[in-house]
Amino acid sequence: MVARVVVAGASMGGLRAAEQLRAAGYAGTITVVGAEPHMPYNRPPLSKEVLAGKESFESLAFRLRASCADVEWRLGTTVTAARLDEHVVRLGTGAELTADGLVVATGMRPRRLRCPGPARGRHTVRTLDDARGLRAELARPGARVVVVGAGFIGCEVAATAVALGAAEVTVADPEPLPMLRPLGELLARALYRRHQERGVRFALGTGVTAFQGEDRVTGVVLEDGRVLPADVVVEAVGSIANTEWLEGNGLDLTDGVRTDGLLRAGGRPHVVAVGDVARFPNARYDGVPRRVEHWSIPGDTAKRAARTLAAHLAGQEPDPEPFAPLPTFWSDQHDFRLQSFGAPALGLDDARVLEGDLAEDVVVGYHAAGRLVGIVGLGGASVVAKAARHRAELLRQPALTA
Repeated sequence: MVARVVVAGASMGGLRAAEQLRAAGYAGTITVVGAEPHMPYNRPPLSKEVLAGKESFESLAFRLRASCADVEWRLGTTVTAARLDEHVVRLGTGAELTADGLVVATGMRPRRLRCPGPARGRHTVRTLDDARGLRAELARPGARVVVVGAGFIGCEVAATAVALGAAEVTVADPEPLPMLRPLGELLARALYRRHQERGVRFALGTGVTAFQGEDRVTGVVLEDGRVLPADVVVEAVGSIANTEWLEGNGLDLTDGVRTDGLLRAGGRPHVVAVGDVARFPNARYDGVPRRVEHWSIPGDTAKRAARTLAAHLAGQEPDPEPFAPLPTFWSDQHDFRLQSFGAPALGLDDARVLEGDLAEDVVVGYHAAGRLVGIVGLGGASVVAKAARHRAELLRQPALTA
């Protein structure tokens, strides 16, 4: 009987898992189930190049490798439930699939604000269809745009809206500075100044309580009583892990799917998790399981998880090498870039300038227990190379003690 692996999720993580299963020698059936009707595509450009009209929607699709030509794609449907001990998953169509192996790659969905007011005119940016809808709204002459949330997506959308000629672009957030949690105060202040200089307004230190308007949003009501006029609202207030379909199987779903260092969920050798839905320990740091929402993680976790699952299906022992990926992200905003290696969030209390100047190109190092754990460069095109020069030092650092 031919084995079947079901990959739940058809985004980058699901695609990379299928590719890596073939690379690991698994020759059985692979069925990928995805909620969107589209083949896997690259998401980072959605909030930048795609919204700005610099990159077509069609250009986002990943090229399918020859090794995955026989993969079965069931798109436009979801995985709604699973009986892991029985090796069965249920689809939104009512069909059930036997899964000798299961890859959890269902990712995240945008968190929405629970505030009174109309829903029309409120957008999120997570999918291709989200970007299409928002692009049409931002292209309207004289649009007044309010972005709720000053994280990665919020800052990127604000920069894109300014470039498109929006009449007003305001970012609202309860935090006192944009991207404070991932970057820390030192770099967040530099980022704040750069956005202000390029025309972005901020309403910081206050949350949103309601949306004004009849059939669509015309204003955003803040906790401090101010009302921000708005023709378009973008909600960029975080994400929720798509794990509800796994409930009832004894898994730790507190924040994504908790796994061990082999990416196995709940100790089950036939169930692995990949991408930003996986909460895994990173041997490079302190071994605490964490989710990581960076572009590099789907590929890193897929490679490790596929080797684990392929070994199990072949009746072999899994690779014992500690899983220690180096997270990497970048964010293009206006005419500058943020380039990061490692885990800056673990060293926010000890951030120091390693190279350059906060007013120009700068590289900041983040330290914990006296060790360099993360690097972020901020500036023009050359900052990528400057940050990369410090990457080798990160790789040499010993693991932190728990």
